Amino acid sequence: MIIKSVELETVCGITSKLPENTKPEFAFAGKSNVGKSSLINALMNRKSFARTSSQPGKTQTINFYNINDSLYYVDLPGYGYAKVSLEVKAKWGKMIENYLHKSSMLRCVFLLIDIRHEPSENDKTMYDWVVHNGYHPIIIATKLDKIKRSQVQKSLKVLRTGLGIGSDVTVIPFSAETKQGREEIWDLISESVNSLDKE
Repeated sequence: MIIKSVELETVCGITSKLPENTKPEFAFAGKSNVGKSSLINALMNRKSFARTSSQPGKTQTINFYNINDSLYYVDLPGYGYAKVSLEVKAKWGKMIENYLHKSSMLRCVFLLIDIRHEPSENDKTMYDWVVHNGYHPIIIATKLDKIKRSQVQKSLKVLRTGLGIGSDVTVIPFSAETKQGREEIWDLISESVNSLDKE
């Protein structure tokens, strides 16, 4: 995918009304320190457009990035390690749920999970939640460059077992350092946009 233009078009907080977009949306969800901003930057071909932070939980809003004026990357608030009260976390949860329920243009949810660790309770809950809302999440196994090549298959098996998913669920290993996996994700997005164009 050739990225010609990127614009942070809409930022939605807890009380904001969601935009009524007319272009397909692709959402990214994941734990606060899983490398979500790094992935989105890699997919936008930009070094630091989506803000990366050493402080987990920086994304406290739903951010809509207009890509090539033809689709949106939607950055959902990180869950898990963010140092915020349970009340705020509950509000973020409501905000994400509201988005999953109400967006008529959401085509796919990418769920990011650190390949180095077994999926956490939060990861499992998020996966089940996305499925419950009628989507088939695509799993992005991040931090691929942090493990040895010989460990990849074993780690992917642990991830699949931890989430309780079979081979019918797509899992893409990804590295923000080497960009491995980026083309695969772009292909899935392009495929989805093209199939919409044909409808």
